Amino acid sequence: MKKSIAIIFLLINTAFAQVKIMDSIPDLNFEVVLNAPFKQRSLKDFEGKIVLIEFWATWCGSCIEAMPHLSALQEKHKDKLQVLLVSEENPLRITQFLRKKTSLLWFVCDTTNEISSLFPHQLIPHSVLISPSGRLLSNSSPEVITDQIIEKVWKGASVDLPQKVDNLMKPEELLKSVFLFSDTIKKRFIIQGEIKGSGGLFTMYADNPVFGGRRATGINLDIKTLYKIAYGNFPDRRVLDRTGKKENKKVYSFDLIVENKEQLFPVLKKELSEKFELKVWVEKQDRVVSVLKITDWNQFKKIPVNRSGQRTYYARHGEIDQQSVTMKDFAAYLENYGSLKSIVLDETGDKQKFDVKFSFQPEDPESLKKILNDMGLSLIKENRTLDILVFSNQ
Repeated sequence: MKKSIAIIFLLINTAFAQVKIMDSIPDLNFEVVLNAPFKQRSLKDFEGKIVLIEFWATWCGSCIEAMPHLSALQEKHKDKLQVLLVSEENPLRITQFLRKKTSLLWFVCDTTNEISSLFPHQLIPHSVLISPSGRLLSNSSPEVITDQIIEKVWKGASVDLPQKVDNLMKPEELLKSVFLFSDTIKKRFIIQGEIKGSGGLFTMYADNPVFGGRRATGINLDIKTLYKIAYGNFPDRRVLDRTGKKENKKVYSFDLIVENKEQLFPVLKKELSEKFELKVWVEKQDRVVSVLKITDWNQFKKIPVNRSGQRTYYARHGEIDQQSVTMKDFAAYLENYGSLKSIVLDETGDKQKFDVKFSFQPEDPESLKKILNDMGLSLIKENRTLDILVFSNQ
């Protein structure tokens, strides 16, 4: 996304309170803008125009999917509208993204989160629509900001958009508030509907001395994700959907506690099969996969070996920071979050535990290949017979 690139730092000297619908928005100084012909801008510079602030991130697939829509709005209404894509990521990361994803949109870096603090949210993309007079019209999602909405706002007509209200609790607080529990509980299963304003979440309490291995909790997961968990956390790329149905947006939240960890997945399978009619099984299939192999032992020996014994799990598209991770664990990360869109199998033969920390550019597969090469690793395409999780209505 590059036409011309100017870098400016965002600086807001005053701490503002959360802005409410129809409030006047205090002037904002945008001093880190990419892809713009200006060194700095402020909200006042757009007075008389509609402003759409879109909170996003380079690792957010839904955000990137929304960009063509935002670009079309900007192009069609360029005399009436200014779209600003705001990310908490640093200018270097956004610049890297723009080298691979060209765009006419302007990008603002909010590394201090001072802009986002005015419009609190947890889930992105998050769209903030501001009137030509500088009043907040809505906190919503990009798909509800249409050509018709822009025209109505421009003409001064009122708009009634669905407001996106996120649950701002931290994950651990959310889990406690939804599923109250006592450490003395031996077994239970609870399933309920969507927790409004929250994203998808799943935990098995790996670090909890009481529930570790014998408890699983999920928030806002669709039925197929529940089954993937029940069958041993099947990755998306090892699933075959024969239902022929369009995606069902209905989501569920559940909490399962069992007496012994060996019962966890079997009990979850049983509970799901009693509640839902979906037919699910595992079958062997031949697939082309990416095989993780050691190709340079000298480089491989430079990967830090874990000394603390502590296992950590931070991972997302474009970034990993995990301690005490095996090559099998690392292959799972590459399959779930890598840029190669392939099943990944570990055939390094190495059983050590490492500390792995790096970031790459999901929009540029070569960036990940280079990192792997520097680690003495390669992904090689080969044929393998695998377990595949099958969904069917018959």
